[in-house]
Amino acid sequence: MEALDLARWQFGITTVYHFIFVPLTIGLSTLVAIMQTFWVRTKNDRWLRLTKFFGKLMLINFAIGVATGIVQEFQFGMNWSEYSRFVGDVFGAPLAMEALAAFFVESTFLGLWIFGWDKLPKKIHLACIWAVALATNLSAFFILAANSWMQHPVGTVFNLETGRAEMVDIGAVLTNSTLLAAFPHTITAAFLTAGTFVAGISAWWMVRLVRRGEVDKARDVYRPAVILGVVTMLISGVGVAVSGDTQAKLMFEQQPMKMAAAEALCESTDGASFSILAVGDLTNDCEGVSHLIEVPGFTSFLATNDFNAPLEGVNQIQERYEELYGADVDYSPNLAVTYWSFRLMIGLAAGSAALALAALWLTRKGRVTDNIWFSRLALVAIPMPFLACSFGWIFTEMGRQPWVVAPNPTGVDGVWLLTQRGVSEVVSASTVILSMVAFTALYGVLAVVWYKLMHRFAIEGVADSEKDVSPDNPDNDHSDDAGDRPLSFAY
Repeated sequence: MEALDLARWQFGITTVYHFIFVPLTIGLSTLVAIMQTFWVRTKNDRWLRLTKFFGKLMLINFAIGVATGIVQEFQFGMNWSEYSRFVGDVFGAPLAMEALAAFFVESTFLGLWIFGWDKLPKKIHLACIWAVALATNLSAFFILAANSWMQHPVGTVFNLETGRAEMVDIGAVLTNSTLLAAFPHTITAAFLTAGTFVAGISAWWMVRLVRRGEVDKARDVYRPAVILGVVTMLISGVGVAVSGDTQAKLMFEQQPMKMAAAEALCESTDGASFSILAVGDLTNDCEGVSHLIEVPGFTSFLATNDFNAPLEGVNQIQERYEELYGADVDYSPNLAVTYWSFRLMIGLAAGSAALALAALWLTRKGRVTDNIWFSRLALVAIPMPFLACSFGWIFTEMGRQPWVVAPNPTGVDGVWLLTQRGVSEVVSASTVILSMVAFTALYGVLAVVWYKLMHRFAIEGVADSEKDVSPDNPDNDHSDDAGDRPLSFAY
């Protein structure tokens, strides 16, 4: 394999692996903040116990996410140095903002939250976790700003003398229409992931306790957590659907090849159907593809809100791109990957929907349940939104190929880059494969550590009691030497 292929594999492996942790961190930080808010407002011990329980799981996930995310940025300067040379003036700006305005804030206040349980007054301590939640979402915004620019360049000119893209309008980059569609879709998907995580673990514990005869604890502690998770799932699920529809319509305008490939729409069609199942040779020449199960006109509706609207096929878009950008490149992505990742992204969300509907029914009017099938459904549902998010990113990135910076012919002239031209000219294939094997092995070890830690603390469950150690609790020690105690890790 050439260095280009290996570099793409390495970036794909590290990106998909890292993104497993991102949605849970984004969504769970806010849910933990909500739980702690309930505790501060109601003074009900249940919410303190839930805050500590899910806060511990959030910290494990956060730590692994940070460790795996650092590798991403190094690859831009090594395997993809030609890409960085071409777009560094633009791409680096939102990433620098992410580090300075979001990640540093997130890390600082997370440290205060971890070590400040017995040092900070309740409301100030609560403000720390809300700062973490807001900074986490802000971090996602800036990273998506960089990625959205790759999908749809704006606010940039091409400098003929330097051969580089140069930013002329940071406001345009931060208000990119692609970003304004991608950000709510990503955030709502993150909340769907976190809501499913909270509801799934709590539902499993609720069933377990009822079967052990501890009905009161199941009703008092875990049922409220299930309800919080389900409400989050319902609200975020609607948000995912609405924002996804908006994003799809925008993609049909900005990246028609990606959406034609997602449908395996080989030839231009009036009233294009949405295919549930396609068989045949999903190679880039589109020959022999048959759509066995279809929803008539639905793809045209997704693109334009018109069931009869004409849509360009892969072959026609290929011909148009050859005229615009040269005839020596295949401009269609891998149809099999694009087609199935798009459907898996949508279909795997069914796990969250099934859990939400079952939980609403079984916990209605204050009920708890001992249905063993419900606890199994809860466990099966937990990984499904994680996988849906991962396949969504695979679709987004693979569907853009062969571009690493997709062209925007209506807004920016000359700012586009083929993936094959973004790879480093000096890093050898042997170097890439050595680092790829090392990172993959390391990530495999981290995956085992992450799973073991998450499993260990999840099966320990919510503590039977938690003491309010805040300094504004009159029952605590307020002597002068109490403030001199060293900071302690609260978990």
